[in-house]
Parts: sequence; structure tokens; C-alpha cells
Amino acid sequence: METILSINQLSKRYGRIQAVNKLSLEVVKGQVFGILGPNGSGKSTTLGMILDLIRPDSGSFTWFGEHPSKESRKRIGAVIETPNFFPYLSARKNLEIVAKVKDYDNSDIERVLRTTGLYDRKNDKFKTYSFGMKQRLAVASALLNNPDILILDEPTNGLDPQGIAHIRELILQVASEGITIILASHLLDEVQKICNYVAVLNKGNILFSGEVHDVLAISDCIELASADNAALKAAIEAHPAFHSIIESDGILLVVFSEDVRPGAISEYLHQKNISLSHLTERKRTLEQHFLELLKDNES
Repeated sequence: METILSINQLSKRYGRIQAVNKLSLEVVKGQVFGILGPNGSGKSTTLGMILDLIRPDSGSFTWFGEHPSKESRKRIGAVIETPNFFPYLSARKNLEIVAKVKDYDNSDIERVLRTTGLYDRKNDKFKTYSFGMKQRLAVASALLNNPDILILDEPTNGLDPQGIAHIRELILQVASEGITIILASHLLDEVQKICNYVAVLNKGNILFSGEVHDVLAISDCIELASADNAALKAAIEAHPAFHSIIESDGILLVVFSEDVRPGAISEYLHQKNISLSHLTERKRTLEQHFLELLKDNES
């Protein structure tokens, strides 16, 4: 797979705050890559550095296997701030100005207006747009010249449920056309529904990265209990796929590093002469797994 973006040991400090700490990750062609983390985790600083808006203290990054250049920037579309266009001009006129500034051909304007669902409102003034429509116009602007990658920083912030749904559908549509996407968000549900790969950040550190479905598989857990939970715990910790365990109200919540079925666990414990009084599978959300990662990082 072609590597679109490669980040190597990227760091940025603001006074006493380490905004990004030796961050390394790769984004390959065709991914919808989510950078997930709470406010202050380093998401926006990371995007600012790879877009040459913020100078890193150390580390490096490459676009399309090469050091950043004027040519590579032409292959990148980005929406990282609140949409800001001329309020008394139409959507089309605003896009014509963007195209002129970026030295793009006006012939692409019709396409991006259709892609973002704004074609029927192309002649209406920007000030008459809802916030969701303004956000879609910002995406339209970023899609001019058909970039290879689209970068979005918190694209659904401040939107109502309908606006969120529109942006989500738009991102998935753009991804289906082969454009690689990097999406920074603090919203777990957003990442879970849109992205196929995720990197979890907290306080500038990367806590986890992997395919979203792998994160979800790891975060499933099995509830267990027996007359002798101490012996049960020891046996479970000896299982080759054991990952972690939490005890709550006499129930052991066990997470395995791979897909382990309850029946297989029952057979495993039976062979160790341990009888269970409780056995059930619990599906945990990405949010629960995310919060546990953050908790572990605080300790």
C-alpha cells in the first residue's frame, strides 16, 4: 500500500506543556484515519505541524514519500478552522476566489458543489447558510483540484444532529471516491462510524493505533465468577490470550487479546477443575475502551 503520510518522532512543546511527544504514525492510501483524543490531547497541534502551520521542535514527516513541498501541498485538502468566507458573496463566488488564490481552474467548482450537496444553493449568499452548510462549503473548498487526501479537524463541532449526519455522509462519499481522509475528533461515536483506522492520543502521546474493528474486538470482555475467584483469576491469567482483568462485585471482567468464545473459556477452565457460577459475554463500546486507555495513561 502507498504511504500517504509518515510521521517520525514529531514533538512540540508550549512552555511547560508537551503538546505532542515523539509521535510516530503512518497513513496509507485509502484509509479513513481517525485521530481520537480529548481536548488538549495534541490532535490539532499535530495537524498544524503536518500542514506547515506550526513549526515542530523536533522530528519529521513526509508526504507521499517525500519531504513537504509546494507540489505535495497541492495534493492536500484541509478544513481545520471554522468556515470563513465572504458573507455577502455566493457559494460559487467564494469558491472562485479560493480557486484564484490557489491557482486552480474554475471548472472544478460545479463538481465540488454537487459533491457537497450545495449545487442548488450555489448562488445564495454565504451569510444565509446554516452552520452545517457553511461547513460543507469549507469541505467543497478543500476538495477543489481533487486532492489525494482530505484533512478534517473536528468537522462536526457545533452541528445539530441533521448537520452531523450530512457531514458524516459526505465524508463517507468522499472516501468511496478513493480520497484518503484524516479525521481528528474527540467524539468516539463519530470515529467509530466513519473511520476504519484509529490512533488514540492523550497529552501528546499515542496510546493505541490499529484498525477500528481490531480495537472493538479487543474491547469485548467475558464476565466470570466461581466459588473460588482467586483460583479462577490465577487460571485466567495463565490463558495464552489473556490481556487484562478487573474485579467488580464478585465478578471478573476479563479482556482477551484475541477473539475467545465463552464456550472455549468454559472448556479451558473445566480442564483445570474450576466450576463456574457465572459466565457471559459483554460487548463494550469503543468509548469504554477509550476511557480505560486514558485511565491507564494517567496512572
